[in-house]
Amino acid sequence: MESLKDLETQISGAIEKIRLLKDAKVSLERRVSELESQIDKKNEELLRITSEKNSIRDQIEGLLNELQNLES
Repeated sequence: MESLKDLETQISGAIEKIRLLKDAKVSLERRVSELESQIDKKNEELLRITSEKNSIRDQIEGLLNELQNLES
């Protein structure tokens, strides 16, 4: 009878550990999703900034070419 009670206790403990692990998994999956979303936003921001930088560089190069043409 005592061994049956021990088995019941072990099974209950295992079930509780499984429940906790499932909860942790859900929490971690949610966190991964949040971090992936942040990465996507940062990548979009980086693309925007790179595009702005290229546009400014092109404008400056155009102005420098105009200045060179004036000097000629």
